[in-house]
Amino acid sequence: MSHGNTSGASLLKQPKAVWAVAFACVVAFMGIGLVDPILPAIAAELKASPTETEFLFTSYLVITGLAMFFTSWVSSRIGAKKTLLIGLAVIVVFAAAAGLSGDVGTIIGFRAGWGLGNALFISTALATIVGAASGGTSSAIILYEAALGLGLAIGPLAGGLLGSVSWRGPFFGTAVLMAIGFVAIVTLLKTSPDDEKPARTPLSAPFRALARPALAILAATAVFYNFGFFVLLAYTPFALVPLGISSAISLGLVFFGWGVAVAVSSVWLAPLLTARMRRTRVIWTILPILAVDMVVIALLIHSAVGIIIGVVVGGLLLGIMNTVLTESVMEATDLPRSVASSAYSGVRFLGGAVAPPVASLLAANIAEPAPFIAGAIAFVVAVVIVVLGQRKLGAIDVEEAPVAQAQAIGLGDAA
Repeated sequence: MSHGNTSGASLLKQPKAVWAVAFACVVAFMGIGLVDPILPAIAAELKASPTETEFLFTSYLVITGLAMFFTSWVSSRIGAKKTLLIGLAVIVVFAAAAGLSGDVGTIIGFRAGWGLGNALFISTALATIVGAASGGTSSAIILYEAALGLGLAIGPLAGGLLGSVSWRGPFFGTAVLMAIGFVAIVTLLKTSPDDEKPARTPLSAPFRALARPALAILAATAVFYNFGFFVLLAYTPFALVPLGISSAISLGLVFFGWGVAVAVSSVWLAPLLTARMRRTRVIWTILPILAVDMVVIALLIHSAVGIIIGVVVGGLLLGIMNTVLTESVMEATDLPRSVASSAYSGVRFLGGAVAPPVASLLAANIAEPAPFIAGAIAFVVAVVIVVLGQRKLGAIDVEEAPVAQAQAIGLGDAA
């Protein structure tokens, strides 16, 4: 991705509204990895099995995915600011409720509500930043990527620090931070009447979009890609516990490393690769390397150091794939970008929702390395889908405009 010649000085000279939304973005993306370090603690304290605990991811991702199909319809009727605020308010309520819960089933339910708020917020935030940022679209893109990367990296670390006090800590921490974000957006984000009367998107638009061959191929690829992604993110804490890495803070540090790797590669490595290779070739190259990484983790299942290195290397590769896949979705069709993003993101999150409990069941019923082998197979299936469908994907190798990149990252990269 080309970010133009935006200087650091102009990047930092933004209206307060942009900083308010960017702050809330960081917290929203923290929510993805926040529960990772406390999964073993929740399982132990609430007498829950690993599979039951993994549904903390599944309920969140299922509802986020389903809601994504409808967010463009909602925001095109009530406006971006109201959509952002409703999303934040829903997260505050359900994150706090999860922290007050006494059993894992209740937390799973409240995480689902959290997913609804997250879908409303993240699907609207990028468009808001692009509209309000000074210094052009390239400044907005860099800011949003920075917020996304920061959230993915800080989420597990915050989860580890707060979780070392109590497993309830990360839930209450999120509620407080999102409440601050809510107040910031209410007071700092001013909207004009035109902003609040956008063109209305039909309810059926994201579903019709999936009938387009190019988008259907990329969505199918994303289902299997995201399965592998969430095997790595959601199951690995349970693989590390028998090896002596079980405290919330130590798991938080492992996944802080993973998040930093995702952030660095999505912001810097992906653009370097796409400047030199066609996007389809980047996908064909990175997915098989991801599969190899998962096989290596499976082979080193009894080595804490081996697993941790595999996780961080996986983060570097996943960051590249996140950016390249979502850019590809934006270029694959002539559909409005918000519609293409809604359709793709909905399917993608649903693919990720399946992985955590399936991984846990494979480990319990077959062997400890089985989840990582399944993740490797999923990455191979994803690359096969892209190779077989390459004739329909010619448009994704055409150079794109910066605004397309911004919107691509806005919805697709949030998984």
